Amino acid sequence: MTGGKKRNYQKELESVLTELREKETVPRLLLHSCCAPCSSYVLEYLTEWFEIEDFFYNPNIAPEEEYLFREEELVRLTKEMPLKHPVHFIKGRYDPERFFDSARGLENEPEGGARCVKCFTLRLEEAAREAADRQCEFFTTTLTISPLKNADIINRIGEETAARFGVAYLPSDFKKRDGYKRSLELSREYGLYRQNYCGCVFSKRERT
Repeated sequence: MTGGKKRNYQKELESVLTELREKETVPRLLLHSCCAPCSSYVLEYLTEWFEIEDFFYNPNIAPEEEYLFREEELVRLTKEMPLKHPVHFIKGRYDPERFFDSARGLENEPEGGARCVKCFTLRLEEAAREAADRQCEFFTTTLTISPLKNADIINRIGEETAARFGVAYLPSDFKKRDGYKRSLELSREYGLYRQNYCGCVFSKRERT
């Protein structure tokens, strides 16, 4: 985002949660989860307010063995964590060719550049579609918990995608309020596997 006053997505999120406190029903939220460590704090935080459909859709992750292990870790976490409201795991389709199609021509982009924007868009579009199909009131993503990811870009994509699919997007910057620090604590508590690259072959290449 360029120009204008920088938005505080954490305060926007807190404003939505304050409004929900006055309602008697518990809304359903589809949460796009990128991995168990990033999801740990977000699940702990949001389960106070929502019944959560936890959607693992990350066709960028390679190789497939890595993808399956991250998926297993997320399933384990949702079973072991004491969560206030129900969390239902949703297994997304592993479709790496779709990611490679979106990244074509951007293979040499730096981490955090145009290729990542395409990847965020791909995953958030699928999350919004899933949320609409399941008639969830909101959807959001764990991606903003990472200090390495631009929350402005992720929230902008989320809002644009939500408008197309007719689902409310829950703004976030989960790294704020020590969210990232708490995710590290929970990762240690539950013995979660913490990968050293985002997921795709390009990010792995930059780490080696």
